[in-house]
Order: sequence, then C-alpha cells, then structure tokens
Amino acid sequence: MLRILIAEDEDIIRKGLVYTTDWLSMDSVVVAEAANGQEGYEKILEYRPDVVIADICMPYLDGIEMIEKASRQVKFKSILLTSYADFEYAKRAITARVSEYLLKPVDETALAEILQRLKQELSGERQMEHAMEHLEQAELEGGNLNLEYYKKLDRSENRYVSRTIERIREHFAEKISIESISEELGVSASYLSRKFKEVTGQTFLDFLNKYRVQQAVTLLETGDYRIGEISEATGFTDYKHFCSVFKKYTLKSPTKFIKQV
Repeated sequence: MLRILIAEDEDIIRKGLVYTTDWLSMDSVVVAEAANGQEGYEKILEYRPDVVIADICMPYLDGIEMIEKASRQVKFKSILLTSYADFEYAKRAITARVSEYLLKPVDETALAEILQRLKQELSGERQMEHAMEHLEQAELEGGNLNLEYYKKLDRSENRYVSRTIERIREHFAEKISIESISEELGVSASYLSRKFKEVTGQTFLDFLNKYRVQQAVTLLETGDYRIGEISEATGFTDYKHFCSVFKKYTLKSPTKFIKQV
C-alpha cells in the first residue's frame, strides 16, 4: 500500500483530493496533508511517505523547493500538481527528479495509472535493496544467496494489515473494531494495532473514520439522501457524532458541504 502525502495550499483542492479520491481502490492511503511548502517539508520528514503529491505554487517553499529539500533526507516519489502549463516549471521539475507532472484538475484515471507505476518502481527498488543487503551479509559470512527469491518478496505490507483494510472496505457501514478483527484473524489487538500504524501511518480508528467520511462525501454529492440516512449508511449510528467527525476531516459540516456541491 502506497503512503501518500498531499501538499496543496488551496483548502478546497486539497480536501477534495483527500476525501473525494478513492485511494483504497488505488491501493493507497493519505497519511498526511500540508497547506504550504514548509509544513509539507516537515511532514515528509515526520511521516516518510512513499509518494508526495505537491502543488508548485505554495507559500514559504514552492513544491519543487520542498521536494528538493526533503529528498536530501527521505527517499520518495513525487508528483507535481499545477494549473500552470509552464515549460520552465517542467524543466525545474526534471532537475528535481520529479516523477510526474500533472495539470489541475487531476484526472483520477491518470492518477491511478501513475500510482500503479510508481508502486511497481518502489517495490522493485525496495526488494533490490533488501536483496543486496542480504547478499552483502551472505558474502561476509561466506554463504550463498538466491537473489531470485528476494526479488519475489513483497515487503510493502503486513498480511494482517491487508486483511484489516479489506474488512474496512467491506464492512465500514457496520459496527467494527480492531478487537473484533484481531479476534477473527487470530492475533492480539495490540499487535494488529501496532502493525496497522506502522504500515498506514494512522490508527485503525482514524483510518476507518476517514474511509467512512470519504463514502459519506460520495453520497452527499448525489443529492439523493438526507444527512441522517448517510450517517447510518456509513456506520455512524449517532447523527451528532457523524457531523463532528465529518467536520474534523473536511473542515465543513455536512450541511455546508451540501450547499457547496
């Protein structure tokens, strides 16, 4: 699963990317967001994402400056997001070794294709690094190493975390918890909770709530359902709690969101 960080100074665009994009279908999760280049730089160092999606024009540090500065300390792939089809920007992006360069508004199909390609690149790079580490150790110990075995390893996820994410995707509208899922998988809740945070960068509850809000946004945009109906349909049995969680992640109440659709 790809860990994504989004840096965009326009709240509406940033929140739109975070909560209206079906990240799970792209085998990705947004671990952090930033409203300017300096905040983005600091969060890259903190969260160490696999992919950074950044606007070019941001306060304090622009997207390219942020990527150049952060890449000296953290390895990640980068996608520049801009409304300016400017060749000079493109040349600077190439110099900064930016992976992709996309114009707004983002085409979700194109984004999915890019992320799939970046995931394959990252997987290959990490597996080769892992293989070389073991090769060096084997040489030191005078042993042999089957490189083909290590090339086939997929170290990107813990299998229990993968199953947990599937449970969230399939049962988000129901009453689910880390305890119930851990019991089903035959592991302790503390182990699953720890591994889930390691892989996704988020707690189970935070991840679940974000996914539920994402589904709520999709339903709200149709205009076919009342807020109370959407609250129940997305696993929030308490209307007030739904409104509170929705505003926490989108910075808007469901009612205000509907008025802006």
